[in-house]
Amino acid sequence: MRKLIRHPAVQAGLARLLGAYIAFVGRTTRWTLLGGDAVLAEARAGHTMILAFWHERLPAIPPLFRLLAEREPVIARLVPHVLVSRHRDGRFIGAAVERFGVRMVYGSSSRGGAQALKEMLRILRAGNPVLITPDGPRGPRRQAAPGVAHLAALAQVPVLPIGASVSHHRILPSWDRMMLPLPFGRGCLVCGTPIAVPRDGAEAALPAIAAALDAACAAADAALERRG
Repeated sequence: MRKLIRHPAVQAGLARLLGAYIAFVGRTTRWTLLGGDAVLAEARAGHTMILAFWHERLPAIPPLFRLLAEREPVIARLVPHVLVSRHRDGRFIGAAVERFGVRMVYGSSSRGGAQALKEMLRILRAGNPVLITPDGPRGPRRQAAPGVAHLAALAQVPVLPIGASVSHHRILPSWDRMMLPLPFGRGCLVCGTPIAVPRDGAEAALPAIAAALDAACAAADAALERRG
């Protein structure tokens, strides 16, 4: 059974099913977007950002660009790219989310990192956003690896912390305790305050980035609790 599940054709089919499920949840969830003024202003000015969020909230992120584009049409013309691992799990995630208009950059700190860094710099300089899960692909949970801060320092673009939460969900028994959204609930996406990273200040900025991601998730969770 394990061999069958790992077969490329089976993996591709499962990824398409997962992508269809996430799209269905997205359509049947009542979404609220909090914050976002900074990213909208940057988009109007022709600037871009690195969008960062914890790996555990990844399935709730796809509606973000649709909600932003409803408030600023120029965002609909951008091509977001997401960094995923070259590992089988990363490719599975990439196949599942490509239906949402994002393109993949494959690489991690252990495999293909240098090439991925060059590609992300090229993407940012072309004016398109890059999405990163700083604790992915395998953790530790909610511990940001230095790559996100180094990329921001090199590209001289800010890091936008993103939080996401859904009222109907299951917590999976994975390393990150991933939140799997269920349909017909309420969802909240939070855009925090952008974090500027000086060229020589990547290491110093990393704790602030991690704290901002925690705060954005907490804000999304609290917003749903208040609306009960």
